[in-house]
Amino acid sequence: MMKRILALLLALVMVVALCACGPKDPGTASTPGTESTPGTEPSENPGPTYTGPDWAAIDAMDAEEASDALYDWNLGEYYEAYQLAKAEINDTDKRMALMALAEAKLMESAVMVPVTANGGGYAMSRVVPRTNPAVVMWGMDSYRFHTYLITNELIKSDDRAKLLELWNEAATGADYLASARDYLTQQGYTFQDTYNVYNSENVNIWDTIATSYQSDAMFISGTYDNLLEYDCKGVQQPGLATSYVVSDDGTVYTFHIREGVNWVDQQGTVIGEVTADDWVASMEHLLDNNDALGYLMTITDGCGMKNYDAYLAGECTFEDVGVKAIDKYTLEYTLEAPFPAFPTLLGYSVFAPLNRAFYRSQGGTFSAEGETYTPGDYGKTPSNIAYCGPYLITNFTFQNTTRYEVNPTYWNADAVNIKTIVYTYNDGTDVMRAYNECKENKVASCSLRAEILTHAQSTDPSELPEGETQSYFDLYHYQTTPDSSTFPAWANLNRGTWTNYDDTSVGVSVNKDNAEEHARTRSALNNQHFRLALGYALDRGAWRAVTAGEEMKYAALRNSYTPGTFLYLANDVTVDVNGTPTTFKAGTSYGEMEQTQLDADGYAIKVWDPTADNGAGSGDGFDGWYNPEEAVKELDLAIAELAQIGVEISAENPIQLDFPYPATDNAYEGRAQAVKQSIEKNLGGKVIFNLVVLDTDLQHESATYRVSAGSEANFDWVIASGWTPDYGDAQSYLDTLNPNGYMSKLLGLY
Repeated sequence: MMKRILALLLALVMVVALCACGPKDPGTASTPGTESTPGTEPSENPGPTYTGPDWAAIDAMDAEEASDALYDWNLGEYYEAYQLAKAEINDTDKRMALMALAEAKLMESAVMVPVTANGGGYAMSRVVPRTNPAVVMWGMDSYRFHTYLITNELIKSDDRAKLLELWNEAATGADYLASARDYLTQQGYTFQDTYNVYNSENVNIWDTIATSYQSDAMFISGTYDNLLEYDCKGVQQPGLATSYVVSDDGTVYTFHIREGVNWVDQQGTVIGEVTADDWVASMEHLLDNNDALGYLMTITDGCGMKNYDAYLAGECTFEDVGVKAIDKYTLEYTLEAPFPAFPTLLGYSVFAPLNRAFYRSQGGTFSAEGETYTPGDYGKTPSNIAYCGPYLITNFTFQNTTRYEVNPTYWNADAVNIKTIVYTYNDGTDVMRAYNECKENKVASCSLRAEILTHAQSTDPSELPEGETQSYFDLYHYQTTPDSSTFPAWANLNRGTWTNYDDTSVGVSVNKDNAEEHARTRSALNNQHFRLALGYALDRGAWRAVTAGEEMKYAALRNSYTPGTFLYLANDVTVDVNGTPTTFKAGTSYGEMEQTQLDADGYAIKVWDPTADNGAGSGDGFDGWYNPEEAVKELDLAIAELAQIGVEISAENPIQLDFPYPATDNAYEGRAQAVKQSIEKNLGGKVIFNLVVLDTDLQHESATYRVSAGSEANFDWVIASGWTPDYGDAQSYLDTLNPNGYMSKLLGLY
């Protein structure tokens, strides 16, 4: 799906940038479709018979059927509620409210437990705040750095606060960039046109349409432009389209393509002009790579491009698909039905243009044109792609250096403040490297991780900035804002792999050959109460403190999959909550509506705090899940239910869960130990976490982040991968956990 799947990497640098799934009332033991008595202890009244999934039948099924059965068992109630929300396409406020209520059911299932977002820690930087589109919570424009302003001097905390005031006061993005430059000049700052930044991710392919990984996309984003792009105030501006119009029925979007924009090769040699056909070619290529990004084009899971699904099913020709080059500079998209969030998709890679002639010169073909599909060499290296964006890639060495230089023919040259970008790979083994080199202006920014904080706060004269009496921390620190990425803990509901961590010689589990233990673990992880016990037992603050420190350990904790502040109602709306008509007023947040359903269902999960963020309300910055008392109650209920199907759980016979992590940074081990210690302690040793140590980041990625199917998910429970939304609708999060949704593979399904 972008599948904007994210690898959970340490913040080395700042890139400034169905049937019910279980009982509605926690504390009851029930089977889907039966009644139970809330509030009874298992020892007094175990409730109706618990059967668990029919494992004999499931094991006789093929992978798709087995996944369907387990999805229905664990997520059926959520999915039913979510489909009702998605069907509401005429009232965007009602749609949003119903999605929030559906997401509450997802949280109640605890198949995934939100843990953190990126950000929420201390940092220091030369990057002027909010001088690129990072304020937008979706899409890929935040990886476009050409509008950055970067000073030679570290920006002082007081000046940073003043810059944020200027941003609030500015009427437009251009106004802010001008006022920020003027203010900093008056304060004695000087500017540089090179952005030096550490990068700890890997790129596998340079074809932006054929990849679903954020780690690929961030490398490619500066090489092309889209139809529209967000400015630093979060306002969508013309890009390769100068304007567009929408039909009265909201299904046809007509774009006027900017004339005179060049395609160039890696050396900057002009190879053609950007035309409307580039988006037709892009759609043809997307159809050939449907598994990567095609979900965004389907009526059930995305924007509903006309006849996209019908074409894939062989029911029509490509000429019937909803993309047309009306003439050289006029592009038309037609949707199956209105989708108000469609324009928010247009800065995303799925709508990147593709130069047909260059693609063919690399040996690429299109099945839409009756050919046997092959990408040829297209996207294999930076020399195998065409460029129409602000930068050319002039050097790339895997896990070393990636260098970008300004495109000499770029159409919007006046907007390019940064002429050179240098990504330097940093695996984090030298904890102090980023801090030391940031002080020396070798990199623009660094996070002040817990291990670094004491150095940054030191008042030893040898540790102070030249000519200053205050510490680096006192002078330059600021708190980064949590972004829209959500990294959950994932429960593998049907683990099928125990040895293939990209290397079959790597040890994985003390029970890797023990079929009986595998069966016990699988039964436990398919029990809602057991999963809730894990969610309540995890001390997420302790997990965060390993890198953020005690003071900041709650700052980026996220309590729901979709951030609580992602969307707000524009109008009053009334929806049904457990049979009661409930009105939410205009301005109500997504998180508040989600909390209403959780409270109505009686769960001890807190996803919204109206007092957070100085009274503005937030779903971040507190641990709304950690509750050791509830964890014990839920485990007792799980023990009672699972005993009915012959699965004993006790301190003498605990459930064993494999939790992999890479040994490339001490902080990874610290986080893993925080998971192990908090859950084992709070659950009385009845659940044991086996910490599986992997030698490299690539081994860890192959076990978690880059699995292509649920059967490859090589863990029992893990915090390793997350999601950033593609567009401005909660659907961008929730679709990922549909049957065959991209993130469902991290549940061991599909």
